[in-house]
Amino acid sequence: MIIGVPKEIKDHEFRVGLTPDGTRALVKAGHRVLVEAGAGAGSGLDDPAYRAAGAEVVSNKVALFERADLIVKVKEPLPAEYPLFRKSQALFTYLHLAANRPLTEALLDRRVFAIAYETVERSDGGLPILRPMSEVAGRLSVQIGAHYLERTQGGRGVLLGGVPGVAPGKVVILGAGVVGTHATQMAVGLGAQVTVFNLSRERLE
Repeated sequence: MIIGVPKEIKDHEFRVGLTPDGTRALVKAGHRVLVEAGAGAGSGLDDPAYRAAGAEVVSNKVALFERADLIVKVKEPLPAEYPLFRKSQALFTYLHLAANRPLTEALLDRRVFAIAYETVERSDGGLPILRPMSEVAGRLSVQIGAHYLERTQGGRGVLLGGVPGVAPGKVVILGAGVVGTHATQMAVGLGAQVTVFNLSRERLE
C-alpha cells in the first residue's frame, strides 16, 4: 500500500499524521510512505528524518494525493483539499463529521473510505486514539486557565497554588471523564482547591 502524509493546512495545527518511527514500521511491513515536504516541521521532525526512515519526501501535495492509496492526517480535510481525493481512496484522521456537513458530502461524493480516529474502539468500548487527545486537553485547560488568571493577562492575579499567607485558587471541574480527570490531576498538582461535579457518583469515588 502507498501511504501519503500531507502537511496540515489548518490554522495553528502543527502536528503531523505520522512520525519517522511510525514511517519506519510501515516501511518494514512492506508499505511505501510518501511525506509532503515540511509536513513534520511544526512538530520538530525534519525531512531528512523521514528519508532516513524510508519515506519518499515529495514537494507536490497534488501528486501525493494522486499516488497514495491511504491518506493519513491529523485534522479534518479543509475545502481546499476536497478536490484532491479520488474514488476508493482511504482517509484516516480526526473527522468530527456530525458538525461538518460539507465535508461529509464531499467524502460521500468522492466515495472516500473515511475512518475517523475518534470512532476507533477497542473491544471494551475504549477509544484508544481519542483518549490521548482528551488527556492533553484536560491538562492544558488548567494550564491555560492559570495563565489567564495572571494580572498581566487581564485576570484577577490569582495564583492557583497560593503562597504562604495567601489561599490557593479555587477550581471547579464539570465532568469526571478523561478530560475532567486529567484536569483534576493538573489542578491538584498545582495546589489548587478543586471541586469536581459529575452525574455518576461512581466516577467520583
